[in-house]
Amino acid sequence: MYEILMIAFLVVALVLIGFIMLQQGKGADMGASFGSGASNTVFGSSGSGGFLTRATAGLAVVFFILSLVLGNLSTATDESSTDFSDLSVPKEEQQLPPADDKSEPESDVPPID
Repeated sequence: MYEILMIAFLVVALVLIGFIMLQQGKGADMGASFGSGASNTVFGSSGSGGFLTRATAGLAVVFFILSLVLGNLSTATDESSTDFSDLSVPKEEQQLPPADDKSEPESDVPPID
Protein backbone atom coordinates (compact mmCIF):
# COMPACT_ATOMS: atom_id res chain seq x y z
CA MET A 1 0.00 0.00 0.00
CA TYR A 2 2.90 2.31 0.78
CA GLU A 3 4.33 1.86 -2.72
CA ILE A 4 0.97 2.61 -4.39
CA LEU A 5 0.57 5.77 -2.33
CA MET A 6 4.13 6.82 -3.15
CA ILE A 7 3.50 6.38 -6.89
CA ALA A 8 0.24 8.35 -6.60
CA PHE A 9 2.13 11.05 -4.66
CA LEU A 10 4.73 11.36 -7.41
CA VAL A 11 2.10 11.46 -10.18
CA VAL A 12 0.10 14.14 -8.34
CA ALA A 13 3.29 16.14 -7.78
CA LEU A 14 4.23 16.02 -11.48
CA VAL A 15 0.72 16.93 -12.64
CA LEU A 16 0.61 19.75 -10.09
CA ILE A 17 3.90 21.11 -11.42
CA GLY A 18 2.53 20.94 -14.96
CA PHE A 19 -0.69 22.76 -14.04
CA ILE A 20 1.24 25.47 -12.23
CA MET A 21 3.52 25.95 -15.23
CA LEU A 22 0.50 26.26 -17.58
CA GLN A 23 -1.07 29.09 -15.62
CA GLN A 24 -0.53 32.67 -16.63
CA GLY A 25 0.90 35.23 -14.28
CA LYS A 26 -0.78 38.43 -13.19
CA GLY A 27 1.07 40.51 -15.79
CA ALA A 28 0.16 38.29 -18.76
CA ASP A 29 -2.95 40.33 -19.64
CA MET A 30 -0.85 43.43 -20.34
CA GLY A 31 0.50 41.84 -23.54
CA ALA A 32 -3.01 41.50 -24.93
CA SER A 33 -3.64 45.22 -24.56
CA PHE A 34 -0.60 46.03 -26.71
CA GLY A 35 -1.73 44.03 -29.73
CA SER A 36 -1.07 40.43 -28.83
CA GLY A 37 -4.52 39.19 -29.66
CA ALA A 38 -3.67 35.51 -29.41
CA SER A 39 -3.78 35.36 -25.63
CA ASN A 40 -6.22 32.94 -23.98
CA THR A 41 -7.13 31.18 -27.23
CA VAL A 42 -5.99 27.71 -26.13
CA PHE A 43 -8.62 27.34 -23.40
CA GLY A 44 -11.36 29.39 -25.02
CA SER A 45 -12.31 33.05 -24.80
CA SER A 46 -12.76 32.97 -21.03
CA GLY A 47 -9.19 31.79 -20.58
CA SER A 48 -7.74 29.05 -18.47
CA GLY A 49 -8.33 30.71 -15.11
CA GLY A 50 -11.34 28.75 -13.93
CA PHE A 51 -10.32 25.23 -14.89
CA LEU A 52 -6.62 25.47 -14.06
CA THR A 53 -7.19 27.32 -10.81
CA ARG A 54 -9.71 24.76 -9.55
CA ALA A 55 -7.63 21.81 -10.75
CA THR A 56 -4.51 23.22 -9.11
CA ALA A 57 -6.34 23.76 -5.83
CA GLY A 58 -7.75 20.23 -5.90
CA LEU A 59 -4.37 18.70 -6.70
CA ALA A 60 -2.76 20.74 -3.92
CA VAL A 61 -5.27 19.36 -1.42
CA VAL A 62 -4.64 15.79 -2.64
CA PHE A 63 -0.87 16.42 -2.49
CA PHE A 64 -1.01 17.58 1.14
CA ILE A 65 -3.30 14.71 2.19
CA LEU A 66 -1.01 12.16 0.53
CA SER A 67 2.05 13.69 2.15
CA LEU A 68 0.45 13.49 5.60
CA VAL A 69 -0.64 9.88 5.05
CA LEU A 70 2.78 8.85 3.75
CA GLY A 71 4.50 10.59 6.65
CA ASN A 72 2.25 8.79 9.10
CA LEU A 73 2.83 5.42 7.43
CA SER A 74 6.60 5.85 7.33
CA THR A 75 6.83 6.59 11.06
CA ALA A 76 4.51 3.73 11.98
CA THR A 77 6.77 1.05 10.51
CA ASP A 78 8.44 -1.14 13.12
CA GLU A 79 11.70 -2.00 11.42
CA SER A 80 14.73 -2.34 13.65
CA SER A 81 17.28 -2.45 10.87
CA THR A 82 19.26 0.55 12.01
CA ASP A 83 22.71 0.33 13.51
CA PHE A 84 21.60 2.20 16.62
CA SER A 85 18.84 -0.21 17.63
CA ASP A 86 21.17 -2.25 19.87
CA LEU A 87 23.23 0.04 22.08
CA SER A 88 24.41 -2.54 24.58
CA VAL A 89 28.09 -2.88 25.44
CA PRO A 90 29.92 -5.36 23.23
CA LYS A 91 30.90 -8.62 24.93
CA GLU A 92 34.54 -8.42 23.94
CA GLU A 93 36.23 -5.14 24.56
CA GLN A 94 39.64 -4.43 23.17
CA GLN A 95 42.20 -4.04 25.91
CA LEU A 96 44.79 -1.37 25.26
CA PRO A 97 48.31 -1.78 26.67
CA PRO A 98 48.97 0.35 29.75
CA ALA A 99 50.54 3.71 29.14
CA ASP A 100 54.17 4.30 30.16
CA ASP A 101 54.39 5.36 33.78
CA LYS A 102 56.65 8.36 33.46
CA SER A 103 56.71 10.69 36.39
CA GLU A 104 55.50 13.93 34.96
CA PRO A 105 54.88 17.07 36.93
CA GLU A 106 51.30 17.80 37.79
CA SER A 107 51.44 21.17 36.07
CA ASP A 108 52.82 22.50 32.84
CA VAL A 109 54.03 25.63 34.56
CA PRO A 110 57.76 25.44 35.42
CA PRO A 111 58.56 25.58 39.14
CA ILE A 112 59.77 28.87 40.57
CA ASP A 113 63.24 28.62 42.14
